[in-house]
Amino acid sequence: MLRDDPQMVITKLAKKHFDAAPIVEKVLALDAERRALQAKSDALLSAQKQKASEIGALMKQGRAEEAQAAKAEVAAMKAESAELLARLDEATREMNDNIVLMPNIPCDLVPEGTGAADNLVVKMGGPEVKLPEGALPHWELAKKYDIVDFDLGVKITGAGFPVYKGKGAKLQRALINFFLDCNTAAGYKEVEPPVMVNKESGFGTGQLPDKEGQM
Repeated sequence: MLRDDPQMVITKLAKKHFDAAPIVEKVLALDAERRALQAKSDALLSAQKQKASEIGALMKQGRAEEAQAAKAEVAAMKAESAELLARLDEATREMNDNIVLMPNIPCDLVPEGTGAADNLVVKMGGPEVKLPEGALPHWELAKKYDIVDFDLGVKITGAGFPVYKGKGAKLQRALINFFLDCNTAAGYKEVEPPVMVNKESGFGTGQLPDKEGQM
């Protein structure tokens, strides 16, 4: 996408008030360098294989001196190949480090704006609920009935990790079971994955690199 239409990426990310132009320029330069190094490395490897195959033939013909010279050429090619691969790895790493600095491209429906007031309502599920006078928000209801303790969660782990208590814990467990039952009935397979993940999984799900400090 960056190669085919870099200006589109820059224009769309401008909706998020993000200037992507310097990063896009750097990524494209690194990508061109990476592809050039890859092509050179592939050509060198092909030449190396061809030269290596000649050594056996020269030895069979008794041309030991020429075979030794060919061996020296192969050794030089291997050294150059190792250097090229190191530069290729570095260019690839630097390119990826820059790519992840860019936020996701917004959908075409997303309007330009500076806050929630500029958001566009695309779809609403069900009728709009009219709350009675004096209705409490969920965080106050949770405290009133002592079913969710946000303050204790912050002490134990940090923001965004509440402690469910009593009926709150039962409700949480019931919702998990309800979700699993409905989805397995629909044909999904229930899976119990490891609680911990590796760095690659963190990148794959978009949690890294921006949340590395929190982790």
